[in-house]
Amino acid sequence: MKITLIAGARPNFMKIAPIIEAIEQQQKKGSNIHYRLIHTGQHYDKNMSESFFVQLGIPEPHANLESGGGTQAEQTANIMVRFEKELFEHPADVVLVVGDVTSTLACSIVAKKLNIDVVHVEAGIRSYDMSMPEEINRMVTDAIADHFFTTSDVANQNLRKSGVAEDRIHFVGNTMIDTLLRQSPNFKQPSIWDDAGLKKGEYFVLTLHRPANVDAEQKLKELLDTIIEGAKGLPIIFPVHPRTAKNLQSLGIQTHHLFMTDPMSYLEFNYLVKYAKAVITDSGGITEETTVLNVPCMTLRNNTERPETVTIGTNELLGTDPSNLPPAFDRLFNGEWKKGDIPELWDGKTGERIVTILDQLYNN
Repeated sequence: MKITLIAGARPNFMKIAPIIEAIEQQQKKGSNIHYRLIHTGQHYDKNMSESFFVQLGIPEPHANLESGGGTQAEQTANIMVRFEKELFEHPADVVLVVGDVTSTLACSIVAKKLNIDVVHVEAGIRSYDMSMPEEINRMVTDAIADHFFTTSDVANQNLRKSGVAEDRIHFVGNTMIDTLLRQSPNFKQPSIWDDAGLKKGEYFVLTLHRPANVDAEQKLKELLDTIIEGAKGLPIIFPVHPRTAKNLQSLGIQTHHLFMTDPMSYLEFNYLVKYAKAVITDSGGITEETTVLNVPCMTLRNNTERPETVTIGTNELLGTDPSNLPPAFDRLFNGEWKKGDIPELWDGKTGERIVTILDQLYNN
């Protein structure tokens, strides 16, 4: 079996790493499985990407399509044209895509038009918010994929409702958590720890990047003012997404306990998350990590494609209205935050399960 693995953006690296490791373990057992890793270049920062390859033990990609930049339509088209050429030159039996970025959608379409099976890792998750590009990517990919590897029973139910046959749905767990558990002993204290005088359990981590929160300057200012007040003087570590940085420059927010930093490496950022009093975010993936690390999480979104982090984990969905934050801070400081649990099969063995199933499907 020849399998082509697609990675296009930062979160994809964490999802792909356990699958590569499991493939290499299967190869050692004599399995006839060969992979080719393709970096579409959708999001590419030389320093950040290379640090990920080293830190997560991912080999250098066999090819980088260098298709970043431009509008979403231009980027989708660039990826499709270049990936089609890649598959002509290096045919595959299976194309494996992860997550919900533009690369996931684009490479799935190309593979299916070439009559190559597509398997989707992290299939079936839904926010039902069509204003999110990621939701469109998920829905289109799941509409044409051949096999679906899922992280939760909610995702399984979503796929069943859309008519996917039971024998194509494979509940395997979460490869993001494989990477988190594998790398936890290697988490690295960032320089901001000493610079900000941080102590375990006595600071907040903040991330913001969604348009609803950062595109309108007044809304962003109101959110930050509310968070600063709610933190009661505890340090707030804010690795600033490039999208957010542009608007922050004109706001001129300054306080002694808000520390804005450049984006951090995976190992440094998760060190901060692990020891934080709480995380405030509008990210999806971070809510999974806080759930497993048992760290309270406040999500500034009106919906989530990862409801298990709310129903089972430590996450609370607060919405984008800043007025919802003060009661959440009160619960946190009063010791009333809910006690979370870890969702089923988020046990660090998802990559192995995926590759075992692929071996059964395509090597027999």
